[in-house]
Amino acid sequence: MKEYYLGVDVGGTKTHCLIADQKGKAIGFGEAGPGNHEGVGYDGLFQALKISSDLAIKQAGISAGEIAGGGFGIAGYDWPSERQPTLDVISKLNLKAKIDAVNDAVIGMLAGASRGWGVGVDAGTGDNVYGVNPTGQIAHMTGCGEFFGEYGGSGSVVMRAVQMISYQWTGRGTETLLSKAFIDLAGARDLDDLLEGLSQGTYSIWSEAAPVVFKVANDGDKVARDVIAWVAGELAESALAVIRRLNMEKCDFEVVMIGSMFNGGEVFIAPFKTKVLQDAPRAEFVKLTIPPVVGGVLLGMKCAGKNPLNMRENLIQSTSSILVKKQPSL
Repeated sequence: MKEYYLGVDVGGTKTHCLIADQKGKAIGFGEAGPGNHEGVGYDGLFQALKISSDLAIKQAGISAGEIAGGGFGIAGYDWPSERQPTLDVISKLNLKAKIDAVNDAVIGMLAGASRGWGVGVDAGTGDNVYGVNPTGQIAHMTGCGEFFGEYGGSGSVVMRAVQMISYQWTGRGTETLLSKAFIDLAGARDLDDLLEGLSQGTYSIWSEAAPVVFKVANDGDKVARDVIAWVAGELAESALAVIRRLNMEKCDFEVVMIGSMFNGGEVFIAPFKTKVLQDAPRAEFVKLTIPPVVGGVLLGMKCAGKNPLNMRENLIQSTSSILVKKQPSL
């Protein structure tokens, strides 16, 4: 009897589902909207899972009962108290497969780590770090952002940039081209108007402004470059915290760099690597260039009792071709 494996990547903006056969060939793909329960609730999570999996199953030309293993990487799933509600939602898909649910940073790491273990550093709008050592021990950050002292996403970049603009206005810091860039972005009259408007809610600047900070940095502004280096260093500290908890400082392992922040180039990546290598000198850095949902399928294979590393390369290669195919309509 043929077996199939399902992987799902649930995010704050979109949800992907991928299905592969027993040779690791991707045969079905589906996409839906956001599924992070912190934003859309558990009902929204179910809708994202249902739509994306139905599309993938239809394209694969199989039935849900033929799926032997499923791996679900879910943004917003960070704490033990969230496990049962998450599993309850997945159970409504009526899969007969053996499944596991993890944070989405884990499947990103699985997609990029050739050994099947390592450290996944996910930095997009927010940030999180998950690590797995050779014995299977897991450690992670809270994923709860600045309030918990974790910085690394585009929101952190914009927050720090606004602080430096404020420092210029108050005399705590030096002049920076970030001030003019944010004045223009907000449509403010001047720096006074920008800061008053941000404090009073007249203007709103958040994570979507991060590319502006990168542009100013790449134009040579020292303050902007320092902002990005600071955020990169903080993200590296989170990675090192996980590495230390897993006793991996002296190991050869892969740090999988996931998310849009790493698309900012060396102005971000270089200080991140430098900081990590200070305490983990044998770390290897891999920028994830394939969809994280690949890691979900690999997790699904493991749930079904298979060795996913035997099928990893075939899955990666075949996923690229299936993503260019048009999704079927339900």
